[in-house]
Amino acid sequence: MVIAVVLIAIVVGSVLFHVASPWWTTPLASNWEDMDDTLTITLVITGVFFVVINLLLAYTVLRYRHRPGRRADYAPENRRLERWLIGVTTVGIVGLLAPGLVVYASYVKPPQDALVVEVLGRQWQWFFRIPDAEGKLGPTDARFVDASNPFGLDPKHPASQDDLLVSGGTVKLPVGRPVKMLLRSHDVLHDFYVPQFRARMNMVPGMVTTFWFTPTETGRFEILCAQLCGVGHSNMRGVVEVVDEGEFQAWLQTLPTFAKLREPAPAVAAADAGAAAPGDDLVARGQALAQAKGCTACHTVDGSTGVGPTWKGLFGKTETFTDGSTALVDEEFLRGFILDPQARNVKGFPPVMPKIELTDAELSALVAYIKSLGGDAAPTAQR
Repeated sequence: MVIAVVLIAIVVGSVLFHVASPWWTTPLASNWEDMDDTLTITLVITGVFFVVINLLLAYTVLRYRHRPGRRADYAPENRRLERWLIGVTTVGIVGLLAPGLVVYASYVKPPQDALVVEVLGRQWQWFFRIPDAEGKLGPTDARFVDASNPFGLDPKHPASQDDLLVSGGTVKLPVGRPVKMLLRSHDVLHDFYVPQFRARMNMVPGMVTTFWFTPTETGRFEILCAQLCGVGHSNMRGVVEVVDEGEFQAWLQTLPTFAKLREPAPAVAAADAGAAAPGDDLVARGQALAQAKGCTACHTVDGSTGVGPTWKGLFGKTETFTDGSTALVDEEFLRGFILDPQARNVKGFPPVMPKIELTDAELSALVAYIKSLGGDAAPTAQR
């Protein structure tokens, strides 16, 4: 009797929770209303099965419960019941799978005139590549992948020189225009997901996966990684800005080409780093370098918590390490820590920072940028 009451209460509570729940999907901002329809079909079918099975179980417990003088019949086989169960289950499975297969077939078959955008996922950052005016992307090869060329573009191939590269985790897309997304992973399994677009796809190392959608609403939409990809998974976020066509074309004009990024930067003496101010070119180069090398995927610049210590206010701070020692964060400390991050582990943060190859000029620019986000450090000896 108690079990039957509990089962009925679970069914009633679940239905009421669904009706009154505030946990609904975000407003749709793309052409994929079919995704919502398939979700509704799945919810209805699984919901009906859930209610019917639990109520049937409650009825069975009540109807055939043990009573003095009565014993339930033992029927090891009931072919009529089996046929009914097979038939109903088959209809339910077809109802679940068929709409999804139809929608998925369209989901991975973009229109011929779709804008191509390539997305590269790397712990824990997003990079984007947009083709030139002719709509063609340059060839890539794993041999050319390095910290300054995450896509692995062939530096000698003419088709690669005009590719537009976006770093910093923010990409703009034109409203009302189909977009074909090419997805690649640099290291582990990621998943590109924008809830408002109902669009997501796994990013598998060694593969190029694809899907398409048409943004229908202007605005800023957050990009999430929907696959657990390491300790910085929750911080692997980006932004899609959907704008009108004119603003999108103007934004494209501001993007650097691969050829432009490959131009050698002027040499900067290490001693000049200490004289850099937030408005200097050195700081600007350091900011761009932090994005290109993936530093901003773990280190925030607004004081919020990340995988590593925030850079806001870091310069001039006394840092504590897991062994109990402390050190003043000055230029000498930053240079040593960036070059050998595993030498000492900052308390409260996992030792996951990799060694990154930097030239003296790049190291000076990066230190200058970090310094611009904090106060001045007085020269004291490390303990």
